[in-house]
Order: sequence, then C-alpha cells, then structure tokens
Amino acid sequence: MTEITVPNPDRFRDLRVVVVNTTLKRSPELSNTQGLLDRSIALLRTNGATVDTFRLVDHDVAPGVQPDMREQGWPTDAWPTLWPRIAEADILIIGSPIWLGEQSSVTRRLVERLYAHSSETGEDGLSVFHGKVGGVIVTGNEDGVKNVGASLLYALQHIGFTIPPGADAGWIGPVGPGPSYLDDDSGGPESDFTNRNTTFATYNLLHVARLLKDAGGFPVGGNRPGAWEDGERFGFDAAPPATQPEAEPQQTANPEHD
Repeated sequence: MTEITVPNPDRFRDLRVVVVNTTLKRSPELSNTQGLLDRSIALLRTNGATVDTFRLVDHDVAPGVQPDMREQGWPTDAWPTLWPRIAEADILIIGSPIWLGEQSSVTRRLVERLYAHSSETGEDGLSVFHGKVGGVIVTGNEDGVKNVGASLLYALQHIGFTIPPGADAGWIGPVGPGPSYLDDDSGGPESDFTNRNTTFATYNLLHVARLLKDAGGFPVGGNRPGAWEDGERFGFDAAPPATQPEAEPQQTANPEHD
C-alpha cells in the first residue's frame, strides 16, 4: 500500500471535526484538557480539516437521555442548539479530565445526551452516528487514562460511531499530588509518548473519516433497524441452529489403578 504524504490539506479539506472539552472549568479558566486537545486541533487544521470546538460546561445542558429535555419538564436545555454542530461533523473528539480515576460528570452528561439520538436514523436507514468517527483525549493525575478511554470508546461505538485503531491519547502525572499538564514543571507538553499517541490518534481519525466519506458512508446491508422491525432477518433465520456436542461417556474409575 502506498504511504499517504502528510500533512495533506488537499486530502482532508472537506472533513468537519467537532471537539468537545468536558472539563469542569468554565471559560476562560485554564483547562489542562484543552491544552492537550489543542495539540490535536492544530494538527487537524494543518491538514485542512474544519474544526469546531466548545466546552460543554459553558452551556446550560440539562441532564437526561432525550433530545430536548424541555419537553420533559426542564425549564432550559442548550443541547438542541449544540446537537446540530455534532450532527454535521465527520469526526467527534471528546476531551475528558480524570477525577478519582473516572471521567468527569460533564463527560458522562455528554454521553447521555448523545445516547438520546441513538435511535434516530438517516436516509440510508442506519443510525445517524454511522459514518461518523470517534476518538478520545484524556488528561489527569495518577491514573485513569485507559479506564476513561475504554469507557468512552465503548459508548461511542455502541451508539454507532466507527472507532479507528489507536483512537485515544492521554497524559497523566506521577502518583500522588503533583503538577497538571500545562504546569511549567509537568513535562506534559514535552512527553514523547503523549505527543506520539496524540499524533497517531489524530491521523487515524482523519484516515478512517476519509475512507467512510469516500465510500458514501457506512456500508448498508444486514444492519438497518427499520428493516428488522419490519420482519427482515437478513439470512439469520436460515442459519442452522447451534448444536451442542454430545457428552463424552464417563470413565468408571478402577480402584486397582487409583
């Protein structure tokens, strides 16, 4: 396979990326998660992609798993104004801090609001998330990078996002109280491991989004919820039932050889 020359603005110029920072800090307070996200954002823009980014905590997003929680009794809900920005994107990158080894409460709220759209389908009959690519960037202290990444990547694929290989990157400080990513003595921005993984994740997201866009979206066949509800089984009913192998006869113990 021919290696693709990068940076390559001409190749990725029509891709749209939305980056959601789920820090607990409202703007303009310094966000260490934003510091690492900015490295990926710079690389995306160097490759010609259009990047839209925001902090979820800056918006009055109600809790819940419905597209508009005002219809469920909440007085306000900013999610309906944010959702189109995600719906129009080819790539979603979630940036999450780590608190007590877990994603932030704001991160979980984003996942729940995305889940509200999991039953919606596009013109192809597939989930509105099919054809979109998802990735994760995590920052924190002590531990939790892989735990947060695993939880978020599972959630994204479960609702329909395509997850490339190596779609996550992160940075953590040493065990115990210590500097955060953007602190002068953290070594975070200089971490070769973090910088490598951030670079690889960014390009893997771009490459898979390019493949899906060039293919006209995710393949349709055997995966349309509406057709299943209408009785189509895509060959499943014709498959032979699983059979269990017959049990081996039990050997009777011979006390003379015990």
